[in-house]
Amino acid sequence: MCSVEIKEKTLREQARLTIAEIASKAELKKGSVLVIGCSTSEIVGSKIGTCSAPEVAKEVFGAFYDYAREHGIHLAVQCCEHLNRAIVIERVAAAGLETVNAVPQPKAGGSMAAQAYAVFADPVVVEEIKADAGIDIGFTLIGMHLKRVAVPVRLENNRIGKALVVAARTRPKFIGGARAVYDETML
Repeated sequence: MCSVEIKEKTLREQARLTIAEIASKAELKKGSVLVIGCSTSEIVGSKIGTCSAPEVAKEVFGAFYDYAREHGIHLAVQCCEHLNRAIVIERVAAAGLETVNAVPQPKAGGSMAAQAYAVFADPVVVEEIKADAGIDIGFTLIGMHLKRVAVPVRLENNRIGKALVVAARTRPKFIGGARAVYDETML
């Protein structure tokens, strides 16, 4: 049996600080895609996949969604392994991507993906995406959904509840070899 002893206000504030920090450090612009992987089990101090906590997802996702809408960022929420780490995203941000038929549930897709599917105005599920940056809460392995080349971002706000948070941004690939000249603003 899971017990959630974390204050919702604390979770919401931690999530808000985390998304604001990665958005700033990754220099996310309007229209950027931010992938979120989240284990609510880890947030409450349990092993990933053992203590799905919809009430925790509601608070954390709420903070992320509020920030994303305010700044014109598209959230892409990763499902758990039971749905092959598919992505829940707004249809408008999924242009050109093939949708699949799945409705995430707390124990089959994960609480955060289920919350996104319930809250997004027009949610769709896609198998993959190439996001501009990502937040991984509780070691959910979001790397498969980041553009190449992923660059780790060290966060000061690296915990939500009891879960560790890691983040990444992306940059364009370097091409051209030893004589190439690169745009320093894209590093």
